[in-house]
Amino acid sequence: MNNLFLQTADNIKLALNHYATGHDAVIIVIAGWFMTKDSKAFSMLAGMLCNNFDVITFDCRGHGKSSGFYTFTAKETLDVETVVAFARKNYRKVYLMGFSLGGGLALIHGALKNDVDKIIAVSAHSDFNRIENKMLHPDAWRETFKKFEPLRWISVRPSIHIQKKIAPIDVVERITVPTLFVAGAKDPTVCPWHTKALFDKANCKKKFELFENGIHAEDLFLHEPERFFNLCIDWFCQGAADN
Repeated sequence: MNNLFLQTADNIKLALNHYATGHDAVIIVIAGWFMTKDSKAFSMLAGMLCNNFDVITFDCRGHGKSSGFYTFTAKETLDVETVVAFARKNYRKVYLMGFSLGGGLALIHGALKNDVDKIIAVSAHSDFNRIENKMLHPDAWRETFKKFEPLRWISVRPSIHIQKKIAPIDVVERITVPTLFVAGAKDPTVCPWHTKALFDKANCKKKFELFENGIHAEDLFLHEPERFFNLCIDWFCQGAADN
């Protein structure tokens, strides 16, 4: 694994983990709020995926070893653009896989830039202003503390400024590449109707996968790693199912 730094158009330094294993296709993994490239979940997932693809994980601004402050998708679109541009110079195929707000970013990028080949959006929000985020729900705080990583928690720096955000539901119909929408039926943070609404509005080749006992984002992988991994491999290797 190589540790790299890239600079965004607005001069944010992004920290990357590049799992360069000799493949001609790369999966860019976009973590959500409060998660980093070095989180256990994403290190495990990248380690599994890199047998079939090269993998790039990165810290969004305001997280981990990247600079700046997190803006809850307002400016992180520039982070994704920067990493995709790097990947496009080095790979024949570039895939996006985003989790939670990272899932929303994957959809926004795919809709506006049309420069990736496939997308997986996990627990993606339809509109930031409509996220339920039931922080006191047992399924929410219990899973959060199971993933307690002191260095990650102290690395997170949110912006105090409210900035205009693109709602994925407003642009998802512009995506032209195969897109897999994944949700957890018991998600208390981004309720599954968000992802289903995005799936329903999308015009591309698409599939909706519901984890019946699933919670939120990377927890779907942590709770059912084999099912989640096989779902990703099938989607990226074999293509999309018909609408």
